[in-house]
Amino acid sequence: MTEQNKKIQKVPEPTIKRLSAYLNHLRHINVENKEYISAPSIAKDLKLDPTQVTKDIAYTGIQGKTKIGYKTEELIKFIEEFLGYGRTDIAFLVGAGNLGKAVICYEGFKQAGLKIVAAFDNDELKIGEKVNDIEIFDIKKLGNLIERLHVQIGVITTPSYAAQEVCDVMVNAGIKAIWNFSQAILKTTTDVTVVNTSLYHDLAILMSKINKKK
Repeated sequence: MTEQNKKIQKVPEPTIKRLSAYLNHLRHINVENKEYISAPSIAKDLKLDPTQVTKDIAYTGIQGKTKIGYKTEELIKFIEEFLGYGRTDIAFLVGAGNLGKAVICYEGFKQAGLKIVAAFDNDELKIGEKVNDIEIFDIKKLGNLIERLHVQIGVITTPSYAAQEVCDVMVNAGIKAIWNFSQAILKTTTDVTVVNTSLYHDLAILMSKINKKK
């Protein structure tokens, strides 16, 4: 494990998520017209507590100026380096259905340092097809290619019933981090990091909030 990974592991997950949001916000403001930016300014734009923003940014090691804030371009670089966006990690994706293809085609992951280099599926009609220049391979080749290329990140976009089996193959072959888009609750060894992204869960929250306003 790198020193950078050890450093990030000590940071609360909500802080990492907020730092990512700050970075996205900073990338979309006009840097040329905003040489400096303060924590209260970021907090106001994102509707957050200024004290929390200051604490989050402090993890990156940047030093701001009293009553002025941080140099905007410098803050962007500090957050990028802290989150590891300066490097690129390769990943394998399993499940080349509509969701899987959408994930493959999303260019924003590259900015965050994630590059999907191959996809896998058990559908013979999809095997050999290319999506956004990424080839879809037979699922049977997954374990062997993980070992050969020393891939450490896996993305699962399969139906829930197939997710655990895919997870087991990934972990046995050496995957250390899994981004799970399925609804399955994956069981892994303690040294494997699993991040769950549930579209159904997020939709349920959205619909619940809408219904409360009616």
